[in-house]
Amino acid sequence: MKIVHLDRVILMKTYQCIATSSFGLEAVVKRELIDLNFEVIETENGKITFLADAAGIARANLWLRSADRVLLKVGEFKATTFDELFDQTTVLPWSDLISKDGNFIINGKSVKSTLSSVRNVQSITEKAIIKNLQSKYRIDYFSKSGDSYPILVSILKDQVTLTLDTSGDGLHKRGYRVETVEAPMKETLAAATIMLSFWEKDRVLYDVFCGSGTIPIEAAMIGRNIAPGLNRDFTSKHWDFIGSEVWKEETKKAYLAIDHDIELNIHASDISEKNLEAAKENAIEAGVDDCINFTVSDYKDVDYQDNYAVLISNPPYGERLSEQDEVRVLYKNMGKLFKKLPTWSIYILTSYDDFEEVYGQKVSRRRKLYNGRIETWFYQYYGPRPPRNE
Repeated sequence: MKIVHLDRVILMKTYQCIATSSFGLEAVVKRELIDLNFEVIETENGKITFLADAAGIARANLWLRSADRVLLKVGEFKATTFDELFDQTTVLPWSDLISKDGNFIINGKSVKSTLSSVRNVQSITEKAIIKNLQSKYRIDYFSKSGDSYPILVSILKDQVTLTLDTSGDGLHKRGYRVETVEAPMKETLAAATIMLSFWEKDRVLYDVFCGSGTIPIEAAMIGRNIAPGLNRDFTSKHWDFIGSEVWKEETKKAYLAIDHDIELNIHASDISEKNLEAAKENAIEAGVDDCINFTVSDYKDVDYQDNYAVLISNPPYGERLSEQDEVRVLYKNMGKLFKKLPTWSIYILTSYDDFEEVYGQKVSRRRKLYNGRIETWFYQYYGPRPPRNE
């Protein structure tokens, strides 16, 4: 990529980056990256490798909705001895990335590898990075008093991957959750369920078990084209090799991309008044409270008057044994009620193993997804597409 400035040409360096994801969301993250005009070069379990320049690192952090983090790959090589780990880590371009007072902290993991001691791996990696930085900064002591540079050394079957975490806090921490409820749904998963559905911004959306409002808020942010990372900080915002001007420019573009005039028809309800109050506060913080109609209501009492609507919900799972009978009755009654909505598309996320049988309808498709550490299934019941004149 070249940017021409009058009489000089500046070459923008391209980095290999990794967008990490929860199991089952790799295809969603890959599609997001492609839609953001990134070149995806590899997709594996839990990670999607793509190319990005400094501005692209900022853009990926600001815009990715279903990814967990954005990592910058510093190097990758095979190592079965600590000498190999040290030597190959030393020659990587750390001094181009980490500032003189940078607070670089090493985290490590090792799976099915000769170098199985994570503590020793971390220690050797740190010594190698210090040796590299000494060659540039000509100092013996690194104060680590400056900005944070989280480093991960990951070894899988003797293959070492060294990355810088450009995100800091996980990308699910949007910054709008000021009120929470018991067992809240991760924002990244909520966004993914919406992107896996047939919902478009011109269709009606319902969440009748909205809890703290994560699904409707994420839908409103998608509909209004609000970058999910606008209200938070990132570690790489403070890195010299990216630069504050790059972040300012990408943030400005994101603000200009917001569609303030779009009219969305999103309904969020919950039987708990406390949950609804939390959802409203979160929606206000996210800047989408005017897009969502909040109602305290049992799902049975919701006015399901629209045609060709989309319902996406994360109902109670019944994780405790004492709740199993209650949840079984809930899902059976949901099936009876939603069967009366033949034009609707219904999407339910639950960990309940016998959901399809109890619900009483054959699923169109289901996907295994993880809500935190809970293994869940996303049951997708496809309704008909709305006519063009609807």
